[in-house]
Amino acid sequence: MAKRERVVRMSVELPLWRALTGYRVLTMIYAVLLAIFGKDDFGRQRFERPWVAVAYLAFLFVWTLATLPKVRSAASCTKRFLGADLVVALTGILLTPLADFDSQSFDGPTLPSIWTAGSVLAFAIKGGWRWAAFASTFVAVANIIQRGEPSRDTYHNVLLVWVASIAIGYVVEVARASERTLARALEIEAATRERERLARDIHDSVLQVLAMVQRRGTALGGEAAELGRMAGEQEVALRTLVSSGLVPPTRVSEDAAEGAVVRTVDEGEGPGGDATCDLRALLAPHAGARTSFAEPGTPVLLPAAAARELAAAVSAALDNVRVHAGAAAQAWILVEDEPDEVIVTVRDDGPGIPEGRLAQAEGEGRLGVALSIRGRLRDLGGTAELISVPGQGTEVELKVPKAPRVSRGKAGSAR
Repeated sequence: MAKRERVVRMSVELPLWRALTGYRVLTMIYAVLLAIFGKDDFGRQRFERPWVAVAYLAFLFVWTLATLPKVRSAASCTKRFLGADLVVALTGILLTPLADFDSQSFDGPTLPSIWTAGSVLAFAIKGGWRWAAFASTFVAVANIIQRGEPSRDTYHNVLLVWVASIAIGYVVEVARASERTLARALEIEAATRERERLARDIHDSVLQVLAMVQRRGTALGGEAAELGRMAGEQEVALRTLVSSGLVPPTRVSEDAAEGAVVRTVDEGEGPGGDATCDLRALLAPHAGARTSFAEPGTPVLLPAAAARELAAAVSAALDNVRVHAGAAAQAWILVEDEPDEVIVTVRDDGPGIPEGRLAQAEGEGRLGVALSIRGRLRDLGGTAELISVPGQGTEVELKVPKAPRVSRGKAGSAR
């Protein structure tokens, strides 16, 4: 199978990260200039211990420039960096009284000044409003400790930073949710167009040929009639496959940004390398002139190993229909996608199974139902229930949990 495009960038967050990068640089320069040219209320130099301010601001200058790559995207902005960045901001706030003895008496700026808000905003963009509340709470406590006797303006500034960061974090979460919804809508639209294109191509070629073979074979009779019947069954199966829209699903939002990347994958590949499969794709080929297939309108996703085992159990049940109910028996396959499990029901209109026949077959060593059906479902953590009334057909109900357990060994083969 040809590989499709792997990564498509469509992030509303990237402009926020760019803005944060610029904000950190500008506020770092502002903090340095404020320390150089800032005066107290009496026109004197602010710092009684200028070496403390120089040492911290020099470190802040280097730290800001060295960590610019860390604030370019959510993937590069790690939790470890966020913690270290917050420590730098809190250290600057708590060092302010050591450099400026009057900082606790007047509402003057701290050493990092408004650069501290950039550290909190990084938390907000990375993790949403909860992360923002966490970081801004530490900043608030540090500001209150630094002031000693906080004034009304101190509380006002602390509350402003706290509320603003939480609001920005909430907006980021809403933007991510909207982006995921849009990505999913675009994905469905693309899948629909691909299905329509495939249906047109098949209708213009394969389906028309099969329909012609069926008509000509029926008209000729004899062995040609049998070929016509088989062509008709394949036409029905192919039409069912096309109309069901079995386009391999893609995965949305897999990187740390939870929205910055929409990743399309090949069939059978899931997030983080886990294989997933649409069960409908495995069961649709069973549809034919004597087998009806009813399915949900949306993908029925299961881990690929579980989907294959469940499809094999369905195939074994249909084999039993053909062997024991006769070639003229009609079969029905019904797929139900429940919140916690997938249910597949296989029913036929054959003569049914006499009471005690299954136990007798197991005693004779014929373990088709026991191994091919019940054994497979047991390995998946599911169940298989067989209901049969003589003269009224047989119904096999297969239930598999959404997160099934697959054993190391393979289940037995069909009888």
